[in-house]
Amino acid sequence: MAVVRDLRVLLRLTGFRRLLVVRVLSQLSDGVFQVALAAYVVFSPEKQTSPAAIASAMAVLLLPYSLLGPFTGVLLDRWRRRQVLLYCNLLRGVLSCGTAGLILLHAPDWLFYLSALSVTAVNRFVLAGLSAALPRVVDEERLVMANSLSPTAGTVAAAAGGSAAFLVHLVVAEGSGAEAATVLLAALLYLCAGLSALALGRDLLGPDLPVSGAVRIGAAIASTARGLHEGLRHLRQRPAAPQAMTAMTAMRFCYGALTVTVLMLCRYAWADAPHRSDRPTAGDDGLALLGLAVGLSAAGFFAAAVVTPWATNRFGTTGWIAGCSAASALLLPPLALPFTVGPMMLAAFALGVTTQGAKIATDTVVQTQVDDAYRGRVFSLYDVAFNVAFVGAAAVAALTLPTDGRSSGLILALAVLYAATAVAMARVRNVSRGTQRAG
Repeated sequence: MAVVRDLRVLLRLTGFRRLLVVRVLSQLSDGVFQVALAAYVVFSPEKQTSPAAIASAMAVLLLPYSLLGPFTGVLLDRWRRRQVLLYCNLLRGVLSCGTAGLILLHAPDWLFYLSALSVTAVNRFVLAGLSAALPRVVDEERLVMANSLSPTAGTVAAAAGGSAAFLVHLVVAEGSGAEAATVLLAALLYLCAGLSALALGRDLLGPDLPVSGAVRIGAAIASTARGLHEGLRHLRQRPAAPQAMTAMTAMRFCYGALTVTVLMLCRYAWADAPHRSDRPTAGDDGLALLGLAVGLSAAGFFAAAVVTPWATNRFGTTGWIAGCSAASALLLPPLALPFTVGPMMLAAFALGVTTQGAKIATDTVVQTQVDDAYRGRVFSLYDVAFNVAFVGAAAVAALTLPTDGRSSGLILALAVLYAATAVAMARVRNVSRGTQRAG
């Protein structure tokens, strides 16, 4: 099979293989840390969680990326990306230890969120750097396959990290000790991720711009506005990239709203005692169901990695994004509207396939259309759009969802948005084909 052959070739590439190790360890750590946050914020028996509370937590943890994102992109196009992967992961390990200490000390929520924000904020440098560096270790011919394997392997690793966090909660007695132990496990894995970056050459991952010593922070801040303008102007000259990014942002919005829906269903509607937060096992029941949903979604991401290279060859990247959006629109109502465990878990798998399939195609479009000198800035903007869409979705869910997570109106509205995205990308594909024929 062509997929197996390309996969073997990719894994023979030393640079790609080592970069993949960094990604897997980094996102394995993320999975552990994120489940620790979910357990502490959403499933703690003493907390009365609501959609508004979840939206507030997401805003605190994600919205600051809108300020960090452009700054991240400018630095990623000036700093050695290998050094970014090294030092950012080491920093996250140290900051995670501080977060664990705050949990044990029962610190005020605002202080806990500030500490957690410091950990997740650094993640912007890591994820954007990994995406910007990938074309440096893989030729363009196999970039689609690399985009299938690398981010999907990271997502599966994050799911595995989440599973490891669930195991910690099973072994350690419920309470702050379990959450702190989970965060300390994440800190250890962040340390391993940082050290694994040392296997890559200092200059292997770029950027192409000459590096004439360390970038001064003041100079970097001063150049942020100019760098943003240059990146946006570069994007305007390559319409295929912003079109794909816009479609993926819309799909991310839908995925974010569904994430809040599943969180509330797991916390209240599906637990053994849905309206009794004082029952000790209610949080564990909900956390186990959330773990199942995460695992099935990760399985969908893996399936997308297998099918997307074939699909993009058959339909093109734009056609595949349109197909993924259309499939989401068709599958969401029958699977989600019953609001029962079985169909919703099937939806987690199906939307995992379509969401990751569209993202693989979008990443490939951006990487092939954007010059290396601008790639860090563009991927940072891409990342910012992702986070704003996710937080916006959480805010909409907070306004529309009842406490138990059942809202038929929200599900139908998301299906319509998926359908509109599919129609828009189908039109883009038709226009592109017409232009090619005319040429």
